[in-house]
Amino acid sequence: MVEAYKPLYTVRQAAQILLMNVSAVYGLMNTGQLPYLNLGQKKIRGSDLERFIEKYPAAETKGNCDDGGQANAEKSIYGH
Repeated sequence: MVEAYKPLYTVRQAAQILLMNVSAVYGLMNTGQLPYLNLGQKKIRGSDLERFIEKYPAAETKGNCDDGGQANAEKSIYGH
């Protein structure tokens, strides 16, 4: 059976989701911390973004939300 499809993201889209600049995302890709596909243009699987977010949780943030920004990142990935 085929698993649920996870979209592919451009480096710019991944940077927006991860709340970092494009250069930082390229740095993560170049060091192997964030896997990518080279399909004429570098693409990042949604599942790899999800794993990265889970592996490297956000630093403490100000405000009432105690999930370290996880909810916002998941909202960006899944569009909910």
